[in-house]
Amino acid sequence: MPAPEQGPRAFTAIVNPAAGDSASASSLITLARLLREAGADVAVEYSRGLGHAHDVARAAAGTGRVVLGVGGDGMVGCVGGALAGLDTGRDGAGKGAVFGIVPAGRGNDFARQLGVPSDPEELAKLLLEGEPRAVDAIEANGTPVLGSVYAGVDAVANDNANNTRLLRGSAAYYVGALRAIISWRAADYLITVDGESFARKGYTVVAANSGYYGFGKHIAPDARVDDGLLDVVLIRSAPKKLFFSVMRELEDGSHVRRPEVEVMRGREVRIELTGPPGRTLPYGADGELPGVLPVTARVMPGALRVLAP
Repeated sequence: MPAPEQGPRAFTAIVNPAAGDSASASSLITLARLLREAGADVAVEYSRGLGHAHDVARAAAGTGRVVLGVGGDGMVGCVGGALAGLDTGRDGAGKGAVFGIVPAGRGNDFARQLGVPSDPEELAKLLLEGEPRAVDAIEANGTPVLGSVYAGVDAVANDNANNTRLLRGSAAYYVGALRAIISWRAADYLITVDGESFARKGYTVVAANSGYYGFGKHIAPDARVDDGLLDVVLIRSAPKKLFFSVMRELEDGSHVRRPEVEVMRGREVRIELTGPPGRTLPYGADGELPGVLPVTARVMPGALRVLAP
């Protein structure tokens, strides 16, 4: 007998109430309407914080629902990270949870890497008809991360941007980066890639699963989300005037051709801060700042099933 046809998917959308603007809210309303008109069951949960979003995501996945992360990279990373490696045990094949992204924040860098559309009609079609695609994630000090882990002037800029109330999006990050660069002192790093250590002085180290971070900056243009590897991008110490040129080149990824930029690849990366005692440096992950160095980032091959082109 042929297998019975499955009905439309059921979705649980986990929303960051602070993400995006009125246009983003309108897009979510339109998307939910389109999904429901196609016969899908759509539940909306408003997050009370990242811990709450994590728990709601795992609970919804456990009942076989497609879990949607609605917001920017922080919310998407939280929800996707909650599902990374999760086996719901519902289909006998151990394929795990299914994740969908609704880009509705400031950065949307992981969505950009995957080619997830922001147009509600295109996105609805993808969510209703698309096949889950296995992509890698990162385990950073024990916590799943989707896009990248970074430690340097960018993490300081991230902190500045998060604390900027008058500006939004790329403008907030640019001003935050400007403040970070002006006050920056070159950091002494010890970077260990698959057991081989490198002592370097520089501006930042990025362990990238996705090529984009920092509101559309193409920090690791050759990174792929399904190759089982992390691209490690180091921007070495250089005059600050030159670093501003590097920042401009981040738009198209041409910075990697500069001699001051070093790219390595590996499955496990540890970033430590050496040099004079007393200095600490935050590390960033998907737009959040979980802690300070050291951080160990390990690739989680094919850990997440996501609806993406």
